[in-house]
Order: sequence, then C-alpha cells, then structure tokens
Amino acid sequence: MNILLIVLATVFVVLLFLEMGLRSRFGFGNPLIYVTDAEIGYLLAPNQQTRRFGNRIEINEYSMRGGIISPTRAESTLRVLLLGDSIANGGWWTDQADILSVMMASSLKATFAQNGFREVEVLNASANSWGPRNELAYLKKFGTFEAQVLVLLINTDDLFATAPSSIQVGRDRNYPANKPLLALQEVVTRYLLPAPNIPELQKLNQEPGDRVGFNLAAIGEIQAIAKFSNSKFLLAMTPLLREVGDPGPRDYEIKERQRLQEFTANKQILYLDFLPVFNCAESKESLYRDHIHLSYQGNFQVSQAITQLIMSFDF
Repeated sequence: MNILLIVLATVFVVLLFLEMGLRSRFGFGNPLIYVTDAEIGYLLAPNQQTRRFGNRIEINEYSMRGGIISPTRAESTLRVLLLGDSIANGGWWTDQADILSVMMASSLKATFAQNGFREVEVLNASANSWGPRNELAYLKKFGTFEAQVLVLLINTDDLFATAPSSIQVGRDRNYPANKPLLALQEVVTRYLLPAPNIPELQKLNQEPGDRVGFNLAAIGEIQAIAKFSNSKFLLAMTPLLREVGDPGPRDYEIKERQRLQEFTANKQILYLDFLPVFNCAESKESLYRDHIHLSYQGNFQVSQAITQLIMSFDF
C-alpha cells in the first residue's frame, strides 16, 4: 500500500511539474480563443493576452491584434487600418513587437513626425484564414476607425477564399471557443489525437460559383467603404513560397492573377504585388517561415514597401 501511494505521489508530482512547464515555457493551456459572428464568420475573442512559445500576443476590445485604442482618431494622429489574415496577424509564431502593423508604425513615425502628426497608429484587424469577404464584413460591423489609410493585405490563396462561416469555431482545434482545463489536455488534443472530421467544413470548401469573382467584388466594396470614409485605399498581395522563382505560379494562378490585375486597373485601385519584389530577393526561403507565412525578413520587406507607398500620399 505504501509503495502504491509513493508511485501515485510521484506520478502526481511529475504531472504537476510537466503541467507547469508546458504553461510557463510554451503557453499551453492558454490559447487564443475565437467567437462566432453571423456576418464575419469568426473573430478572435476581444480582450485577451497570452504567450505562445515565448511570443507575446495581445488582442484588444475590437478583436484586433494590438493594445487598447480609441474608436475615434485624434486630429494629430496618422491612423492606418491594416486588414488581413494570418500573414497580417502574425499568429502565435510572431511576437507582438515583430508583427507587420508594429513594423509599419515604426517606419511611418520617423517620416510623419515631421509632417504635423504627433502619433502614428497602425491598427491590425486580422484573423487566421480570413478572406476578403470576412474583412469586408468586419468593416461593415466596426467601420474604418477614422483611418486615413486602409490597407488590405491578402495572399494568393485568398483569391479563392470561401464565404465567411463559423463552422470551425469550437470544433477545429485551431479555433478553440474555450480554454482547456489543463495544458496537458491541449497538448494531447492538438498533437496526439487525430484532427476531428468536420463534414460541414468540407462542404464549405467546395463552395460553388465564381469564388474569385465573389472575392474581387468584396475587394471592390472595401474600396467603396474607404472612399466613402475619405480613406486612401491600398491593396497588397503576397505570393506563396512555391510561386517565387521557378517555375512560378501555376496556370490557374496566373489566370486569376491577371484577372486581379485587370480588376484593380479598372477600379483604379493602388495595387502592390509582392511576387516581383520577392523574385528579386537573394534567398526566397529566408522570407518565409513555411509555405505561406512570412519570416521576420519577409515581414520587414512587406512593411517597408507598404510604408514607402503611404509616405507618398498627400495628407
């Protein structure tokens, strides 16, 4: 009996230290959680903070990645609203200090401090796997926050993004609706158990009709909102890693890229395609952390190119 108690006590202590280590070192047990929205599909739950793998993440009251903001802009402030998906958001793999919006704000402050603006704010409204229709719905719900510049950052896959949906929230392990009781529970669920089958999500991914056309129409509506709000509008698109260099984009991507180019020309949208920019890089792999998301170097290039365009605007 004493041996059994010793074994149980030892197991308990080991599990306790493992739980504490997973929480303190990796941030397990405290993932970012999501909430559903009838129009947007889903949002990062407002007012949450965490650390994941040592990276600090802060979500404000408007589900933006960043600190508390005022819904109205101070007269002496230059405000930019960045809309996007996980590339703009930075995800768990990017510390708060290294996300695109913070990089952009840092670059812009040096220039606009001399142009009558005391402050520069770059708001970051983004979430993993958002597409243009999610971002349009966010604008319709929250507005532009009186931003003088509206930047929509997409990637090639976003041209084919499906309609907003909340199917994945609370069912897909990457979109938890509640925090787990234990860090050990999250590790087991996320890494050791098979991913749950979500038939409705598979159906959503087979959305019929002209999906690219739907997303182009959403971009056009975002431009219209920017114009109505007296905001300058900039559209930027990053490529997938496999598109950079040879052999380049696939045939269907070339076709839709051309369609986007014609659309922006017809709508007189300022469009920045990062494929030519990244093709000039000495090492394309250094710009990415995986097949789609950018590294620190990639974020730096994107932030520099976008801020240079913003610096050319007349305010």
